[in-house]
Amino acid sequence: VAHLDLDAFFAAVEELERPELRGVPLVVGGDPRGRGVVSTASYAARAFGVASAMSCAEALRRCPHAVFVTPRMSLYRDYSREVWSLVRDVVPTVEQAGIDEGYLDLGEVAPGFDDARALAESVQAVIRARTQLSCSLGLASSKVVAKIASDRRKPGGLTIVRPGREAAFLAPLAIRLL
Repeated sequence: VAHLDLDAFFAAVEELERPELRGVPLVVGGDPRGRGVVSTASYAARAFGVASAMSCAEALRRCPHAVFVTPRMSLYRDYSREVWSLVRDVVPTVEQAGIDEGYLDLGEVAPGFDDARALAESVQAVIRARTQLSCSLGLASSKVVAKIASDRRKPGGLTIVRPGREAAFLAPLAIRLL
């Protein structure tokens, strides 16, 4: 199974629609002078410690030169529909878990992990070529491990956790939680 996560999705869409925002610290969320919350931050803003679910006021304190934009959910839904349509063309069984993430059943079309890797790379390539969006993928034998793996190499990464390697992969996470 693979977990696909579109990288900094709302911010990435805003950068596509408004090229002048590329490379600048960008925060998609509410009013930084009110009670707004960060929905998504570009990687340029994340470098200053800005993160999703943080108050926009805190994001502004951490990155005073950030550009704040109000979310445009209908636009993000349009991009999401396009991405998931492309994914379904490659992998027939998909469980969308949100507007920007979901699980792909690679077992139907890729008998082994090497085949799954090639398929995952082709999913990434098709998304990038057709939408200019980046995604990170985690491949594993369970959804939980695949989701954790998709966060390992952002943006645009691919992390594979082969069967029998889950404990070694998860050990550093367990140590951090203690």
